[in-house]
Amino acid sequence: MNLSKHLGNALFKGVCGLIFLFLLLPTVIVMPASFSATQYLSFPPSQWSLRWYVAYFQDPEWIAATLFSLKVAGLTTVAAVVLGTMGALALMRGRMPLKGAMRAVVLAPMIVPHIVIAVAMYMVYMKWNLLGSLTGFVLAHTVVCVPFVVINVSAGLQKMDPSLEMAAASLGANRLRAFRHVTLPLLGPSMATSAAFAFITSLDEAVISYFLSSSTEKTLTRKMFEDIDFDLSPTIAVVSTLIIVVSVLLMGTIEGLRARAARRAKV
Repeated sequence: MNLSKHLGNALFKGVCGLIFLFLLLPTVIVMPASFSATQYLSFPPSQWSLRWYVAYFQDPEWIAATLFSLKVAGLTTVAAVVLGTMGALALMRGRMPLKGAMRAVVLAPMIVPHIVIAVAMYMVYMKWNLLGSLTGFVLAHTVVCVPFVVINVSAGLQKMDPSLEMAAASLGANRLRAFRHVTLPLLGPSMATSAAFAFITSLDEAVISYFLSSSTEKTLTRKMFEDIDFDLSPTIAVVSTLIIVVSVLLMGTIEGLRARAARRAKV
């Protein structure tokens, strides 16, 4: 019995290790490739250099695409956190019919293939002249990011002690004041995590961005696709590395803030 249990644990750990290595492998390949001195992508690099990092920062097209993507991601994060938090409050606290159906509609963008969403939005944007516009990108990315916010904030609401809001109400606070001074601070860690997920998701979104970009306004991922088609240089690995670094730093910061908030709550 003990032998079979140990074998089962070893097998489980082995499978988890293989999955972890599979997920880590692209990072292990891309990051060293960004320091290659050769003209084309190669792994492992025969020579090491910062040549392609310099080329990236000196290329106005790459910088323009990066700034546009950051602008879209920032505005999307704000819109998704506001709308997603409101949606989570409505689904968790509201009294409405067909709540399950409404939750399914809100979370649908996580299930529906992005190619389907992209084609539908492309057809609508063609009529509304929104292709390549900042507004069009923010609207599209917000649709994709809102489900992440709803899930995180809903989890935060489930962990929240409802007696705290009742205590605030018993002390004379109206609903708005209780929300501002009790509910919102308690939801802070969940909202911060949601913001990080929304920002990273928007920055990394490729399929929808490919359909909605124009010749003048394009996101970082669209620019990467174009370079893969026409000029497979290590600059693509540079951009991928920078996105990985930003994502890791952002998630690390959020986790640090959550851990700090948890320690304060225990004191």
